[in-house]
Amino acid sequence: MTTDAGASPLGVEIGALQGGSAGLSQYDGKVVLIVNVASKCGLTPQYSGLERLQERYAEKGFTVLGVPCNQFLGQEPGTAEEIAEFCSATYGVTFPLTEKVEVNGEARHPLYERLVGFADGEGHTGDIRWNFEKFLVGRDGTVVARFSPQTEPEAADVVAAIEAQLG
Repeated sequence: MTTDAGASPLGVEIGALQGGSAGLSQYDGKVVLIVNVASKCGLTPQYSGLERLQERYAEKGFTVLGVPCNQFLGQEPGTAEEIAEFCSATYGVTFPLTEKVEVNGEARHPLYERLVGFADGEGHTGDIRWNFEKFLVGRDGTVVARFSPQTEPEAADVVAAIEAQLG
């Protein structure tokens, strides 16, 4: 399998959760936190922190982009409508969500082909380890940080990385 590590993840086409294109090119010039999400995971409460980041920094050119994935113990089994309803009703999510994709393996979505080559703070590269792994993409479209699934969205290192990119 070839990877496009180093190429801008914002150059990839991906569908929106409820149909149509999520149009990643619309985020050119913005800072984007890409997170593979799931509704039935022990880490699902991270949606709250992700939404607070969205609210705090959206006006400065930032967005969270949630990417539903059902590859980890089937923890995102819902339809697009069920996922949207859960996120809205349970966590008040306003940030965009893409179609449900695979982040690992033979059918790994091209978006994740461009993300997995970037190392996190511990040096991990390669496969996504679990739901809620986070990638920060700078205004120029390059990946600038990767955070483990257990790292809370509002952790000091995540917030510092976002603020550094926002200038």
